[in-house]
Amino acid sequence: MRQGRKATVWFNEVTRKDIPLVGGKGANLGEMTNAKIPVPPGFIVTADAYFDFLAVTGITEQIRTLLRPLDTNNSTQLQKISAQVKDVILNAAMPEETAAAIRQAYTTMGGGLVAVRSSATAEDLPEASFAGQQATFLNISGEDKVVDAVQRCWASLFEPRAIFYREENGFDHFKVGIAVPVQKMVQSDASGVMFTVEPTTSDRSKITIEAVLGLGEMIVSGDVTPDHYVVSKDTMQIAHKEVKAQEWKLIKKEGGTGKEDNIKVDLTPEEQSRQKITDEDIITLARIGKGLEDHYQFPQDVEWAKENDEIFIVQTRPVTTIRETVTTGPEIEAEAILTGSPASPGVASGPVKLVSDPSQIDKVLDGDILVAEMTTPDFVPAMKRAAAIVTDRGGRTAHAAIVSRELGIPCVVGTEKAMATLKDGQIITVNGSGGKVYEGKIEVAEEEETRAREDIKTKTTLLVNLAQPELVDRVASRNVDGIGLLRAEFMVAQIGEHPSYMISQGRGQEFVDKLAEGLTTFARAFHPRRVVYRTNDFKSNEYRALKGGEDYEQPEENPMLGYRGASRYITDIETFKLELAAIKKVREKYNNLWVMIPFVRTVNELSQTIKIMADEGLKRSDDFKIWMMVEVPSNIILLEKFIAVGIDGISIGSNDLTQLTLGVDRDSEKLADTFDERDEAVMLSLERAIKVSNSMGITSSICGQAPSVYPELTKKLVEWGITSVSVSPDMIDRTREIIAQVEARLNR
Repeated sequence: MRQGRKATVWFNEVTRKDIPLVGGKGANLGEMTNAKIPVPPGFIVTADAYFDFLAVTGITEQIRTLLRPLDTNNSTQLQKISAQVKDVILNAAMPEETAAAIRQAYTTMGGGLVAVRSSATAEDLPEASFAGQQATFLNISGEDKVVDAVQRCWASLFEPRAIFYREENGFDHFKVGIAVPVQKMVQSDASGVMFTVEPTTSDRSKITIEAVLGLGEMIVSGDVTPDHYVVSKDTMQIAHKEVKAQEWKLIKKEGGTGKEDNIKVDLTPEEQSRQKITDEDIITLARIGKGLEDHYQFPQDVEWAKENDEIFIVQTRPVTTIRETVTTGPEIEAEAILTGSPASPGVASGPVKLVSDPSQIDKVLDGDILVAEMTTPDFVPAMKRAAAIVTDRGGRTAHAAIVSRELGIPCVVGTEKAMATLKDGQIITVNGSGGKVYEGKIEVAEEEETRAREDIKTKTTLLVNLAQPELVDRVASRNVDGIGLLRAEFMVAQIGEHPSYMISQGRGQEFVDKLAEGLTTFARAFHPRRVVYRTNDFKSNEYRALKGGEDYEQPEENPMLGYRGASRYITDIETFKLELAAIKKVREKYNNLWVMIPFVRTVNELSQTIKIMADEGLKRSDDFKIWMMVEVPSNIILLEKFIAVGIDGISIGSNDLTQLTLGVDRDSEKLADTFDERDEAVMLSLERAIKVSNSMGITSSICGQAPSVYPELTKKLVEWGITSVSVSPDMIDRTREIIAQVEARLNR
């Protein structure tokens, strides 16, 4: 390994900001471990180890040569070239230093059975998360077999489905790395998937849980149809249950050490009809799910397992398929010929193509209805051509359901007899919202409501909170007036090095250029609409995690209340100047980039920060506005004095303001019910912030999570006269509608 790089890291050494090092799965496992979520212990073989393997073995050019003639739409050629590339990787010798590090970590963890999973550095991100692209190896035991499984995970980065996906989405094959989490096996008595939003209708008031007996592979593969439970997020009460008959379960064979040693065990009639987990387990899972959503500030797709009455979380990722409105679908009066579970909303008609094996996917043409017993990741090229999908088996979290929602096409799963009932070429209509299939082509009215909502205009400005560049073009095309919160943290984490460390090496301009490149992505997409950039609010522990950070950051007992925000700008001026230089560089071409200053504790801090900005050539003007975040109680108490310093607007950070007003750690599970932006003390603060701003002639906004979660709070904000509201992308249309309704009632 090159100097300064590590082949392995433990879960507690990484967080969600470490995706370039440990991939999406690895970063989330580390994040959850540090957040005290019940995660089975483990370590991660880093992406650095994979890139080092390519460099040491010199096989990159050989792989590139094999891929050069590839036509990804030629399934036969894709399969052949994939096999050749994987052989090259598997036959190359892993560097002994890397292999030794893996053996040592496995031994330190205590040996035994482990799961070895792939974690590509471009997966589990919004817009980049097709399910199951790389390999997983279960029940692996022994140092040499763990090392071998890691190398097989590396090879799986070039599975046909993964090659196809990267080509389709413009990812460079050699810039996408792969890390490999190695985790203690959970021998599941029951297992499943949980969504903290209803995945088919995007109803955020519900948590949905699917459960099977035994190991969890067959729930995503769709081999069995799982139990389906719905929990009300507000009351934490079970609202709905569907108990499905499960004829067999998958367990580890006694003495087995690999995935191929898992065996099917037939269940007795009594076992088949039994609810898979208790009501108490359902509520426990729902509470964990709500805690994860609160922690990540976004709905989550969670994998769980239960062993010996203990529940473990083995993975979480953002839900990438949330729709802007709760989808109920059209009413169709015809009699259905098949009924299953609604898995992806919408209605589509077309000719049936029965596909019993991935080798037959070439028969599916554009506009066909793909019908299969179940789908696997190898079906994805055909799924992209299909107008809709119908399967015999599986639930709302099966592979067919997940990918259909990703593609935005209707899907019905668990029909039990589609393959036996339907014929090739038969014209059918699939209603993915209602879970029904009809004979022939049925015309349905377009959803005028959604189109009308996109045309709504409001006096109150509607902005969006954004951080991921993968989402920017899609969100910019929506009925939204700009970005109200552009977070710096993701861009700085991608740079990966402490700015002071880069300054010490004479590479300050490199930091400026990289940050400017990231900012330009957003400013260009939204121009001429405003993009309000919140300057970097990394805390000391987050800065310390960057390369070189340990030399510049002192450990703090409570980083949340430590060296952050404006306090940092006025003491570490040289680093702040790099950020200001990046802003100036972007504004040379895109003058829609504004600045918002976070976590300002005192009036003097604000005054000094604005002076530094002015000295660097960033003064308030008609096309350059400076906002202050209102998130510390002192901002509320002394708001008139803060405004008098000279700012153009405020934006309320409701998360920190609630946390600091109520003295509640927003990540505390035990205090989850106490943390509430609708608390009277917080509401009084919000009202004062808006009304004082109005009286002093500056704008007011809010960019915390509250308006995205509580529509009733949005109504109060508009009534008080807030100038703009900034929400998560999935709430744009719904919030616009709420604002319009309130404005109509107030005759604005």
